[in-house]
Amino acid sequence: MTAPLTVILFGATGDLARRKLIPGLLHLYLSGLVDDLRVVGTSLDEMSVDEFRDLAVEAVKEFSVRNSDDSALRDFAQRLDYVSGTAGPQALREAVDRSEEELGGGELLRLHYLSVPPRAALKAVGTIGEAGLVERSRIIMEKPFGTDYESAVKLNGQLHEVFDEEQIFRIDHFLGKEPAQNILAFRFANGLFEPIWHRNHIDHIQIDVPETLGLSQRGDFYEQTGAYRDMVVTHLFQILAFTAMEPPTSLEPQAISREKNKVFRSMLPLEPGNVVRGQYVGYRDEKGVADDSQTETFVALKCFIDNWRWAGVPFYLRTGKELAEGARIISIAYREPPQSMFPPGSGVGDHGPDHLTFDLADRARMSLSFYGKRPGPGMKLDKLSMQFSMQDTDWAGSVLEAYERLIYDAARGDRTLFVSASGIERLWEISQPLLDNPPVVRPYQKGSWGPNQIHQLITPFTWRLPFERQWRESSSKT
Repeated sequence: MTAPLTVILFGATGDLARRKLIPGLLHLYLSGLVDDLRVVGTSLDEMSVDEFRDLAVEAVKEFSVRNSDDSALRDFAQRLDYVSGTAGPQALREAVDRSEEELGGGELLRLHYLSVPPRAALKAVGTIGEAGLVERSRIIMEKPFGTDYESAVKLNGQLHEVFDEEQIFRIDHFLGKEPAQNILAFRFANGLFEPIWHRNHIDHIQIDVPETLGLSQRGDFYEQTGAYRDMVVTHLFQILAFTAMEPPTSLEPQAISREKNKVFRSMLPLEPGNVVRGQYVGYRDEKGVADDSQTETFVALKCFIDNWRWAGVPFYLRTGKELAEGARIISIAYREPPQSMFPPGSGVGDHGPDHLTFDLADRARMSLSFYGKRPGPGMKLDKLSMQFSMQDTDWAGSVLEAYERLIYDAARGDRTLFVSASGIERLWEISQPLLDNPPVVRPYQKGSWGPNQIHQLITPFTWRLPFERQWRESSSKT
């Protein structure tokens, strides 16, 4: 449990707050993971406290993945306060003071969540400083954390004028998902896998996050970012660090953060020739998009980690909008045996190398594929798999949603799943060659897997999506 907590929610009437943050805060309160909780919402919208409470109740009813008791929901609503952003810093301070009076004395904590556009983030930080709400507080920052190395250094410098680095939590909801953390458990708790998590045994690794979604009226925002800045720096590289990091000295946040940062420091600068950029046909017709836009809605790249464990092993990353399927997959391809004793026609090699696959979608799943003998006479081999799904266990109800876990971790001061200032600056540093000399943007059709050039990028390997093998949906299926 955390200390009694006041969450100051900037952008409290926005889409993220209604869909994820308010329902998540309700669950943290009802679960008892926080000792006591109050929320002070603030945004540019003019509304009364009662109107904000009504908005919160409707948000929970519409978007919560859990059924909430009406009496518990009413009790939670009474813990909400609201201050319009136009009322000024002093009004915000008074609302927080009221909240802390209700929470009582003792060790109280403030958690500022900036669910606001990037251009409004520093203004919100300034408001916090003017209101005198920095003491006993932590701040959660939404992406993006700059748009290049220079802007990231400048942003971090401005943040550090108000907050110490230990108070700043740069959020990545991908790392809040249960399967992402299962990578750590899978690697470091099992003597079976850690010895073969190495260039001697691993051929290549794919991190694949295709999306079927379009822009949803975010054209003006996306024009300033694109797929690389929006997804790769803030999400896919963070997943890469968890996959590639060395064993930490302990599971303490500082030890894990050190190993993640070592991965970033070991990454080689990106070569533009190892990057494919794409734009779906029709993007330029979206609201807020320039007629001659060169912004990528798709990016695939090959990168390398120049250290003892991973030297020479390519990491392939891919993400994009309006693609054929939505998925979040880490696929680890193991090296094939150096020589086959099996006769032609046995099936060996027909289905590619053995793969260990992590599904990072909301349903935590893992799969290990390998060759096995088909029953009967002769030596005919088929690709088999072992699969694990969190839904098949008694633990499924204990899973926290990504934002719930990250808010909870920030309240406890656990920085394991958050990126540091030095880490994000290093990622922009290795990105600079690509940003300075971006490859041409190639068109692709909606519902496809991106530009055809992605197959040349990954040769002699192949992309794991679309899957040839389907996940089993229950233990009764084969």
